[in-house]
Amino acid sequence: MSNSPGIAIRATGLTRRFGAKTAVDNIDLSIPRASIYGFLGPNGSGKSTTIRMLCGLLTPSAGSAEVLGLKVPGEAEALKHKIGYMTQRFSLYEDLSVHENLQFISEIYCLPRPRRVQRIAELLERYHLGELSKQRAGTLSGGQKQRLALAAATLHEPELLFLDEPTSAVDPQSRREFWETLFELCAAGTTILVSTHYMDEAERCHALAILDNGAIMASGTPKQLEATIDATVVEIESSDTARARALISGLDGVLSVTQLGVRLRVMLDPHLTDPVGLLRARLQTQNMNSEIVLTHPSLEDVFVAATSGRYRRNAA
Repeated sequence: MSNSPGIAIRATGLTRRFGAKTAVDNIDLSIPRASIYGFLGPNGSGKSTTIRMLCGLLTPSAGSAEVLGLKVPGEAEALKHKIGYMTQRFSLYEDLSVHENLQFISEIYCLPRPRRVQRIAELLERYHLGELSKQRAGTLSGGQKQRLALAAATLHEPELLFLDEPTSAVDPQSRREFWETLFELCAAGTTILVSTHYMDEAERCHALAILDNGAIMASGTPKQLEATIDATVVEIESSDTARARALISGLDGVLSVTQLGVRLRVMLDPHLTDPVGLLRARLQTQNMNSEIVLTHPSLEDVFVAATSGRYRRNAA
């Protein structure tokens, strides 16, 4: 397997078993350099296990992978100086100060002393940690810990950054700022692989894969995924939302019903010739006047369809 210059990660048939359980099932990947690629999936879908194999921390049970032109796990030692890895849990030393943590990481990566001093100063300023440099890491807020963890992961200026659900413990404003930083890193040439279970974060990725039970159920850009969903999506606005939901939930061809405030978002079999007419007729039998319109699928709709087996697996 040869990795082309424009590809950061290429995997073929990547599989990992733990005893009788298959955690990652025959995954194929081709991720371009200088892009943000997302893994979207529920807990236990295989996101973290895949990342650990690509980092060289786990040996695949089957299949092969190259990361930045290096085979993993065989060349993992050479790879570790080219990648950064930020885990879901804060993994730095809580008893050390912000500056001491960065100093320690810089020594691990054997940065020359002049470069070490320069990089730590740069990152303290970039991630607004200067005033916190003497504070113990364990006393930081969730957002501050996140910024420190990202600073540590990028201290040695890696070509590729692995982020395993990095925003699960921070507030929405911190998440927004974090993603702005990711786009800046990507614009400077860093490739980023990020796992998430947030739909709004998945929409920010240049491309993504939806994982479920260890397998890729769908992949492509957010727009490609939305365009090729194997379902019709309809919205209903009614004066009695709960009653409307009860009336349509059991209809043949209705795949799912989700309430969004006073609206219902309904996914239906795409082969139905008149989905709006079907729903309208059902509600009118109970003298319910409702506004029913076809609507554009969202990434959340794609996720629901993909993880319930309704998505065309070869869509993208």
